[in-house]
Amino acid sequence: MAVAPTSTRALTHLDWLEAEAIHVLREVAGQCASPALLFSGGKDSICLLRLAEKAFRPGRFPFPLLHVDTGHNYPEVIEFRDRRAAELRERLVVRSVEDSIRAGRVVLKHPGESRNKHQSVTLLDAIAELELDACIGGARRDEEKARAKERVFSFRDEFGGWDPKNQRPELWNLYNARVHKGENVRVFPISNWTELDVWQYIARERLEIPSIYFAHRRAVVRRGGALVPVTDLTPPRPGEQVEELSVRFRTVGDITCTAPVESTARTLDEIVAETATTTITERGATRLDDQTSDASMEQRKKEGYF
Repeated sequence: MAVAPTSTRALTHLDWLEAEAIHVLREVAGQCASPALLFSGGKDSICLLRLAEKAFRPGRFPFPLLHVDTGHNYPEVIEFRDRRAAELRERLVVRSVEDSIRAGRVVLKHPGESRNKHQSVTLLDAIAELELDACIGGARRDEEKARAKERVFSFRDEFGGWDPKNQRPELWNLYNARVHKGENVRVFPISNWTELDVWQYIARERLEIPSIYFAHRRAVVRRGGALVPVTDLTPPRPGEQVEELSVRFRTVGDITCTAPVESTARTLDEIVAETATTTITERGATRLDDQTSDASMEQRKKEGYF
């Protein structure tokens, strides 16, 4: 009797992570009535789109793409977001913090205040409007200690709040997405990935990313240990010296709180090599909003932030 040939190819760590993430996405599709995938145009959500393609193609995604736009995002990223959603022929829903401000749902302390934390209000309003019972995001445990506390399926109460002491046990690969009306879960398929895993996966899958992830020359000032890009929203302060440096972004988000790092990495292989040797965490190097206090992210998450 003929013996069927067996593959001798060993699975890599990326194969295992990919398989786990695809399983999580299919669990969302199977358990949740009205999920959405948060897509900002950033590298983590770009990975999620690729994983969703592998999980559900040739069919359509069983959820829309949702972006909460502060209105202060880098234009290269917004152009990429819209183009990528169109290329995939998936529905992109955009809800704007600017609209929340006009409606009086968000009140800024002053016109120059960062809108980043106020995304929570717009996101919770979108969850209520669209009656979402699950939001899939690209957060990872290695990013920040509050995110390290998250389950893969992380429960949110009827107010959208997160209580790290009120989470469901997750044994092996068994997930529980049951919620009452008004409650929801935040789902993190790449929770167990690291920043290096993400870059290696993007390189392996040859995924397109916004240009600002690659090294380019940009006018910046040094402020509080970080490089702050010089823009209309973030002009230099009196006494600050403007420099033009070769920089790239390790994460992309609201201009007012997302900082680049010095870099010469112009290819994905160079980014992978650079990430493998860095000794500074991604958010520690690039997110000014996380530096306000040791518990700033956890407090935002309790208020509904992703």
